Amino acid sequence: MTTATISTTDFVYTTYIRSTPQKVWDAITNPEFARQYWGNENVSTDWKKGSQWKHVDGRTGQVRLVGQVLESNPPHKLVLSWADPADPSDVSQVTYEIEALQDAVRLNIVHGGFKAGSTMREKVSGGWPLVLSNLKTFLEGGKPFDIWALKTCK
Repeated sequence: MTTATISTTDFVYTTYIRSTPQKVWDAITNPEFARQYWGNENVSTDWKKGSQWKHVDGRTGQVRLVGQVLESNPPHKLVLSWADPADPSDVSQVTYEIEALQDAVRLNIVHGGFKAGSTMREKVSGGWPLVLSNLKTFLEGGKPFDIWALKTCK
């Protein structure tokens, strides 16, 4: 597996999940799966290279994130541009790498390419650990926790 180029300002998250690459891919790309562990938010696109994607709050219908699919190699690698629709010039990049390891999967996520002074960098620093922990909980146990309740406990 090819790994993303990493800079010192990138966030790198690695988690191991008792699952298969296809199930992890589906959890990332299927709106109904994503809604389960991403705090009632889901993603919308066909996941083909060049397609636009958006992240929508399932409670309010508000579009929270937008971007473009830069690379799509199911079920192993997905690369997206990532921006707040209120400030599309503050764009960054997310790389998902999914690798089978016996009866588990190593999921690497690299979120980087932040511009100097990026507000997105601060926003994602606390969000990814919650989302990835909940993804793991959901895939291994079938029942995610309420990430919004945890965010209010900070």
